[in-house]
Amino acid sequence: MEATAKVTYVRIAPRKVQIVLDLIRNKPVEEAAAILKHTPKAACEPLAKLLKSAIANAENNNNMDVTRLYVAECFVCQGPTLKRIRPRAQGRAFRINKKTSHITMVLKEAE
Repeated sequence: MEATAKVTYVRIAPRKVQIVLDLIRNKPVEEAAAILKHTPKAACEPLAKLLKSAIANAENNNNMDVTRLYVAECFVCQGPTLKRIRPRAQGRAFRINKKTSHITMVLKEAE
């Protein structure tokens, strides 16, 4: 039995999200929530919301015991890139790529 939650089109680069996901993988949900709360990274805010959503899915949709849940798998995929232009000297234009992320989190019950 597992509970899944996804968030798509998050305006943060996937490599920045991956750093935080590596911290919470295979941890109990209480410990993962504490790590996300006290880590000073921009990716922690959407990940904390995603973790809460996954816990709610496990409790309400799958009737799982919240005290025995852990983060079984979590991964990030790159979403579409927003391409923007920055004016530069002598009429030139530099491209700025604003990357997005699709994040998936799967919770399972410990035996």
